Amino acid sequence: MKVFNYLLKSLEAHYQNWESKHFEWTKYGIQMQRLKDIHNGERCFIIANGPSLRATDLELLYQKNEITFAMNRIYKLFSETNWRPTYYVCEDINIFHESLSEINAIPAKKKFIPVNHKWYHGINIDDALYFWANYNREKDFPDSFSTNIAKQMDSLGTVTFTCINIAAYMGFKEIYLLGVDHNYRVTINEQGETIVDNTAKDYFCDNYDTDIKDIVVHDMGQNTRAYRKAKKYCDEHDIHIYNSTRGGKLEVFPRIDFDSLFLI
Repeated sequence: MKVFNYLLKSLEAHYQNWESKHFEWTKYGIQMQRLKDIHNGERCFIIANGPSLRATDLELLYQKNEITFAMNRIYKLFSETNWRPTYYVCEDINIFHESLSEINAIPAKKKFIPVNHKWYHGINIDDALYFWANYNREKDFPDSFSTNIAKQMDSLGTVTFTCINIAAYMGFKEIYLLGVDHNYRVTINEQGETIVDNTAKDYFCDNYDTDIKDIVVHDMGQNTRAYRKAKKYCDEHDIHIYNSTRGGKLEVFPRIDFDSLFLI
């Protein structure tokens, strides 16, 4: 029986390796292909979980029926607003381990999840769209931006970058970032140095990640480079990204006042 199980796992591993190299023609990749340009010319909001994020801003997005992407533990704000995300994205394996039932309960139109976690960690999300996450690509491909997410998603350390990839593939021409404070209490800067700022707050609520043992130290250098890659690609393809975050330290994209977007 042990030999049989070993052979079965070996065959499964070989098949998954083949699938990862031909992902756009798997059942998962074909599902992703159907999303190409389905929102051509439209605008969307990508909502991160920084301390500047307000439930009142989400409520306004709900009232205006805006298309939104949200991520990770955004559900911790649901009790304060009627808003729910159109699309949900998560890549953090620690969050999956601790919040699987909460993620399954999020009433998003579609959820985007790395198939890597399904294959190698047994993570199953109801009705998810699975993409192949290509990790550690930055060193070998410094200009990487996922032009074909049905084939692979280049993961560069921040799920906001992944959301931008998805939004661009879906055809959005205006992308507004909200709650992307781009600052944490403990970070790694562009020189590779660990920086501690005890005045900084990580998220919109104090109990956001208190149950997670392996807290990620955010590499702000890598995150900044990822955003620059996104801007370069989008500038070249007539896609406009604006930072409508209230404050924060992200200056890669032009800023715009969030409230001004709803004056007309």
